[in-house]
Amino acid sequence: MTDRQVSRSIEIDAPPRTVFDLLADPRRHPDFDGSGTVRSAVSGPARLSLGATFGVAMRIRLPYRIANTVVEFEEDRRIAWRHFGRHRWRYELEPVGSGTRVTETFDWSTSLGPALIDRTSFPDMNARSIEATLPRLKELAESAG
Repeated sequence: MTDRQVSRSIEIDAPPRTVFDLLADPRRHPDFDGSGTVRSAVSGPARLSLGATFGVAMRIRLPYRIANTVVEFEEDRRIAWRHFGRHRWRYELEPVGSGTRVTETFDWSTSLGPALIDRTSFPDMNARSIEATLPRLKELAESAG
């Protein structure tokens, strides 16, 4: 793989502000996570911003906690965070009509070990997780309005 990213998109019948508010609240992440690994936000601000850190209780086979840092932030347009491995989870929002096109990306081009991730099932697993996450995000955002 050369671009070291997997992305999927969905159109949501809600304005970018509504969608972004869900993404910027770390306590809501377990509600739309489609991977089944995010258990709860355990620390951090009520609303994320550039440079904010937040801890999350996770489970992949065994429970653990991980600290994330917001590394990209443009209100109502883009938010991304990373953990110690430096790969990113990014959400980009684009207004379309009265709704929002949301693109979620798992980007391991910034990882400390991208070649290692290339040889694992993480890209495929993350693609499947994104495919499960986006409909959950859509349902939450559309029911919030």
